[in-house]
Amino acid sequence: MEFHKYLSFMAIILFLFPNYDRVSSKEMEGKYSYKVGSKYGPDHWGDIHRDWATCSKGKMQSPIDLNDRRVQHLHYLGDLNRSYRSANAVIKNRGHDIMVKWEDDAGEIWINGTKFSLLQVHWHTPSEHTINNHKYAMELHMVHQRASDNKFAVVAILYTIGRPDTFLTQMMKYIKLVSDKREVEVKIGIVDPRNIKRGSRRYYRYIGSLTTPPCTEGVVWTVIRKVRTVSKEQLKLLKEAVEDGYEKNARPSQGIDGRVVQLYQPINRY
Repeated sequence: MEFHKYLSFMAIILFLFPNYDRVSSKEMEGKYSYKVGSKYGPDHWGDIHRDWATCSKGKMQSPIDLNDRRVQHLHYLGDLNRSYRSANAVIKNRGHDIMVKWEDDAGEIWINGTKFSLLQVHWHTPSEHTINNHKYAMELHMVHQRASDNKFAVVAILYTIGRPDTFLTQMMKYIKLVSDKREVEVKIGIVDPRNIKRGSRRYYRYIGSLTTPPCTEGVVWTVIRKVRTVSKEQLKLLKEAVEDGYEKNARPSQGIDGRVVQLYQPINRY
C-alpha cells in the first residue's frame, strides 16, 4: 500500500464512519448470552432488540481472526502513541464481565493525530480475537472514546496461561469484593493504567465494532501482537466473579467482509 493510500485509509477510519452515541447502561440491560444455539445467543443478538440489529446486519463486526497471510505489513503506521496517568477508579461487576472504570482523567491514545481518552478496561474469557485461528485464554480491552463525536478506539491484549499478570494481581482483591454481585460498583482509589503491560510495539489495526450489543460499528481496533500470560488462578477468579452462564463471555469470530487488516512492523522490532 502506498503512503497516500494509507492516509486515505486512516481518513476513512476517523472521519467517514457514521457518528454514534455513548453506549448507555440501559442498552446493556437486555437479556443476551454467549451460548451458541440459544435464542439469546450471539447468532440472535440482532433479533433481541431493534437497537441491536447491527449485530446481525453489520458488515464491520468484531472480533475477527487476525491471519498473518492476509494482513498488510506496514512500517509507517507508527508506534502506538499513548499518554496514560494515574487516576481514581471504580470496579464494577456488570454480570457479563468485570470492568475497571476511571472516574478522572486517566490519559489517552493518539491515532492519526486524534485523541481518544481512556474510559475503562474489562476482560473476556477466552479471547475474542484469534491469531491464525488460535484462541487464547483471555483478552483485555482498553476502551477509549473521542470527545468530538463519541467514537471508540479499543486496544486489545491477548493472554495465554502462564505467569500471573501484574495488573490483574493488583486488581484481584477488588474483583473478590464484587464477585457474584451484579451491578455492584466499588471505589478502589488510584489506579495507574501504565501497569497494563503490552510487551511489544507490533500491533494489528482494523475497523470493527463493539463485541457486545448493540455491536456499534466504526470502532478503531488495535490488537497487540505479543501474547502475554495470565495464571490459572487469575483466570478462575474472573470466571467465578461474573454471573452464572457468563464464565465464557467471548463473542465468536465474525466475517472480514473485505476489510483491510494492517500489521505494524517497526523496522527495529522487538
